[in-house]
This record gives sequence, C-alpha cells and structure tokens, in this order.
Amino acid sequence: MGRRAITNASAIVKEAGGVGLIIAKNPSGALSPCNEDFPCIEVDYEIGTRILFYIRSTRYPLVKLIPPQTIVGKPLSAKVAYFSSRGPNSITPATLKPDIAAPGVNILAATSPLYSFAEGGYAMMSGTSMSTPHVTGIVALIKRMHPNWSPAAIKSALVTTAWRNGPSGLPIFAEGSPQKLANSFDFGCGLVNPNGAAEPGLVYDMGAADYMEYLCARAYNNSAISRLTGKNTTCPVKKPSILDVNLPSVTIPSLRNPVTVKRTVTNVGAPESIYKATIEPPFGTIVYVNPTALVFNSTVEKLTFTITISAIHEMNTGYYFGSLTWFDGVHAVRIPLSVRTEFLQPHDDDDD
Repeated sequence: MGRRAITNASAIVKEAGGVGLIIAKNPSGALSPCNEDFPCIEVDYEIGTRILFYIRSTRYPLVKLIPPQTIVGKPLSAKVAYFSSRGPNSITPATLKPDIAAPGVNILAATSPLYSFAEGGYAMMSGTSMSTPHVTGIVALIKRMHPNWSPAAIKSALVTTAWRNGPSGLPIFAEGSPQKLANSFDFGCGLVNPNGAAEPGLVYDMGAADYMEYLCARAYNNSAISRLTGKNTTCPVKKPSILDVNLPSVTIPSLRNPVTVKRTVTNVGAPESIYKATIEPPFGTIVYVNPTALVFNSTVEKLTFTITISAIHEMNTGYYFGSLTWFDGVHAVRIPLSVRTEFLQPHDDDDD
C-alpha cells in the first residue's frame, strides 16, 4: 500500500468516526504517514491476524498509543526493500543486476516547498533516489583519495568490498512474500562499505578497449560503435565472449558444458603482495581458478587469471550463487558467481 493509498484510507476511517488505522501488509521498513494528525501503524500479516483475533475476542478492545522514540547506536537488521529492483538482468543476462545496495529506506531528505508531506523542509523518503546519493557521495570521496582511478576501478572497489551481512553482523534479508535471505539478485555484491572501498587492494579495471569489446560481444555493428566512439572501430572477426568482459562479477545464465572465463586484476595496494583464492562454488557446480595465487611486486601490477565452472548434474535449475575471494591477509577482494545450469531436454517426436 503506497503513501497515497494510506492517506486516502486514513481519511475514510476518520470520516467514519474512527480514531486510528491499523494496516496489515507485506513486511516493509518504509514509513508512510497518515493524513494530517490521524494515527496509523503498519504491521505484517501475521501480527495483523493476531490483532484481528484480539478484536473479535473482546467487546471492548483497547489500543495504547506510545510516542515514537529515536534509538541511537543500536544496530539494525539490514533488509533489501520490497520495491528494490531485482535481477536477473533481462537485457544482458550475463551481466549481474544489481551491482550493489545502499541505504534508501526512511531517509531524512530535503524537499521542495511544494512537497505536501514535508515538515520544515524535510521529509522521510524511500527509493533509489535516496540510495543513489549515498553511493555518489562515496564515489566522490574515493575519487578525491584516488584521482587517477577510472570509473570502472571505483566501481570495482565498491563492489568487491561490499558487506554481505548487515551492521549487526546478521545476514541481510530481502523483503517480499515471503521474506528470504538476500542473494546477488537482491543486493548485487552486498551493502556498500565506504571504508573498505577506499582501500580495496585489487581492482577489476576497464578502459575504452574493454567497453568496445563489450559492444562487439553485444553484436553492435562497426558503424554503430564508430558513431558512438567518434572514430573508426572494427570488431574482431571472432565475436568476443561477453563472459570475458572484465566485470567484478561472473554471471552464467545457461551452463551446459564447462565454461572458462578470464579476469584481470590491478594491484592498488602494497607493491609486494600475494593473494590466494578462496572459492565458494554455487550449488551443483565445480569451480577451478588458475592460478590459485597472484604474486605482485614493483614491476608486476596486473595479472590475469581464469575461472572454470562445470555442472555436477545434467539438469535444468534456477540460479545458484557463490563467490571467489582473493585474500592477502589484509584485503578480501570478493566477486559473486551466479550460475544457472540449463540442459536441453531430449525428446522423441514419435512419443505421445
């Protein structure tokens, strides 16, 4: 139920002589004000049912209203909002969607004087318009610290250092019906971690050539790419694999035979560093990384590795999720692995 619907419902209840409104709905952390000073509260269906049973069990049900309080310093259970956009990516299934999650529910935001729900120029608001400024501010700070980093390097830093658990240390849930543990199609690589992103250790960088490879893999023709770049561009005769675009994630929407993808990382930490691989394979798959250790020094800043993913069972499945993490004792550089096995089912045309 949206803000406008709640406002209308509260007005109807008030006109009918009611003194308050209880709304049972799918769980959500968003705050939606009622009309004027009319009290209302949102609860999930389970609590709403218990309230309904209580009302029916007594002739004079009582409701006690307690003024709201602001609790400071207490960690909250992180959730992905029900309205947040989810994966998989319908346009490019081999590209992870979303990339990352950020605070975007019940944010105290400045508003226009014309905004009807504002009080003193501020209002509690929710949505992508609230989470985007958080990430934008973090990006600006990282760019100030690392002015030579490319947009892809900054994105990689955000993605590979994101938290998979909330501030309380508990797993992140995804709102919906029913609620479930969040996965990469709910929060991408996790909840944005500003301090971690400032010093990620390794980055999956990309330049103009990488983006051209992406467009070629998407089957854009040479003339379209040339118009975009402003110079003559020719795709290679052999079409590049979109799985090899140097993104800080690996998404395989249709795994039948073993698939090998390549990635290149750039060391932005201590020159003398050794990173070792830790693999959490998606359910039903076997994952190999070659090499299993990356050795950097003052002359070696970039290294390429391959990831080979194979299915254990020949059956069609939904998506399963895992990860690859490079660890040097200080930095944990993690990328998500999202895999769906999809085998063609043989059939006999003569069968009924």
